[in-house]
Amino acid sequence: MNKVIHIILIGCLLPLMGIAQSGYALKRNGDELFKQNKYEEAEKQYRKALEVNPNATDAIYNLGNSLYREGKFEESATYFDRAAQAATDKNEKAQAYHNLGNAFMKTEKYQESVEAYKRALINQPKDEESRYNYAYAKQKLQEQQQQEQEDKQDENKEDENKEEENKENQENKDQEHEEQEEKEQEQQEQQKEEQEQQEQKKPQPNELSKEDAERMLENLNNREQQVQEELQKKKKKAVKITIEKDW
Repeated sequence: MNKVIHIILIGCLLPLMGIAQSGYALKRNGDELFKQNKYEEAEKQYRKALEVNPNATDAIYNLGNSLYREGKFEESATYFDRAAQAATDKNEKAQAYHNLGNAFMKTEKYQESVEAYKRALINQPKDEESRYNYAYAKQKLQEQQQQEQEDKQDENKEDENKEEENKENQENKDQEHEEQEEKEQEQQEQQKEEQEQQEQKKPQPNELSKEDAERMLENLNNREQQVQEELQKKKKKAVKITIEKDW
């Protein structure tokens, strides 16, 4: 009975051992290709190894390295983070966090890079390379924050200038509108004044013009003189001299 159980166990373990060997072989193939700088081909081998064993920490880490060498920094950061989370050895964890910091540096994610180098130093405090990169990442983060602050100030200043320009344009429009209204009002007043002057020049229905009044006065004077002359003539004709005789 014991022999039967032993045979059954061996029969169950053999496929698993074959799978493990297959994943390990794929990982080894990836390592050889990586050494030959054939990073894309190495990437394919590591991905196949992870299909066999998704929890193979070394394959995850090496896949991150292949992606990093290909310039796929954001994707490599994902696998370095996975490797760091899965690693149980502090040295391996520190290496994964160090490379994670490098990947973040390449994408200018300096805040994330500082945190990654800090975790690397927590697991490997004597790593001078991580210490140097940590200091450099902090410096780049400060520069980035300062640049962002300056950009924000420039943006605010630009908004203020734009607001001031809009305000000035509106004031100019209001002034132009006011000047136009004043001009129209002056034109209306001038037209009204001209109209009144024209009305004053016209003779009113019950009012004689100066010229007509002078002519009428002259005619009256002439008429009166003629009448006086005629009266004088009539007086002369009517006078008779009478001489009375004595008896």
